[in-house]
Amino acid sequence: MRSVHVTGQGTADWVEVDLPPTGPRDVLLRIRACGICGSDALYTRVGGIPPRQGATPLGHEPAAEVVEVGEETSGVEVGDHVVVDTMAFADGLLGSGGAQGALTELVLVRDHVPGRQLRVIPKDIPWHVAALNEPMAVAHHAVNRSGAAPGQRAVVFGAGPIGLGATLSLQAKGVEHVVVVDVQERRLEVAREIGADAVINSAEEDVIARLLALHGAATDALGHPGRAGSDVYIDAAGAPAVLRTALAAAKHRAVLTIPAVHAAPVDIDFGALLATEIDIRTSMGYPTEIFEVTDAIIENSEKYAKIVSHTFPADQALEALELAATPGGADKVVVVFD
Repeated sequence: MRSVHVTGQGTADWVEVDLPPTGPRDVLLRIRACGICGSDALYTRVGGIPPRQGATPLGHEPAAEVVEVGEETSGVEVGDHVVVDTMAFADGLLGSGGAQGALTELVLVRDHVPGRQLRVIPKDIPWHVAALNEPMAVAHHAVNRSGAAPGQRAVVFGAGPIGLGATLSLQAKGVEHVVVVDVQERRLEVAREIGADAVINSAEEDVIARLLALHGAATDALGHPGRAGSDVYIDAAGAPAVLRTALAAAKHRAVLTIPAVHAAPVDIDFGALLATEIDIRTSMGYPTEIFEVTDAIIENSEKYAKIVSHTFPADQALEALELAATPGGADKVVVVFD
């Protein structure tokens, strides 16, 4: 069968691979959709991930259909639609340096454990929406890390897929008011469509002044004014200006959670932050959230569908990778298999 692999530094292509036979405890999946992540562009740019340098299978945001089940396997049946925990494979991470990737026709789940690698979903959920499960789990983990609670006010920097997913998760947590900040008006429009309470175009507006107007004024621990009343900040953009703005706005004991990947070090004046007692937390992956977010996608599939900006047929997967790697070219790209 064919599979998309990194084939060298800066190059990816379709390659022919063999599929091992399905064992008694295995489940065979036919991939129906796979999202493109920013890390796919990174893996391609650097030439793969050792020990598969130059031969890394790509794709770790799949939705799939069960096509074969080993005789000792339970919990799924042929024909089931499933989302996948790509960090729970016996042969390594799916698509992030493991032996298999999800930009392919078939994926073998070795040593299937019921409820561990797969979650059955309703068959009326569109494949391109189901493929959001993995990145939305990343966003949901960031919200869990933030400790956001009902009645609080939150600010999300970055209206890409993770920022939009965090917005939906914050709303599900009962957060009272969610503001989304970005520099692209088309992204902010999507944030409005999924239900953000307010948006700020940071290329045109004073973010802190708007937050003061939206969330009220607050102080640091010493009573110094000029701080916004926002309780939670989420950096889903990965830009130094985001951290500078959030830290300048943060009130006493606000929480800043960072799921974004920052490409370079950022200077922070911790002396100036002492009186805020701000809690800075990083967030990576989805230790428990991979199937926690599934119910939200099932219940609000129309809202989640708005996060997908482009879909491509499988035979255009290489073009999908190229578009997703182009700055400003797309927000969320999903490859859909027939």
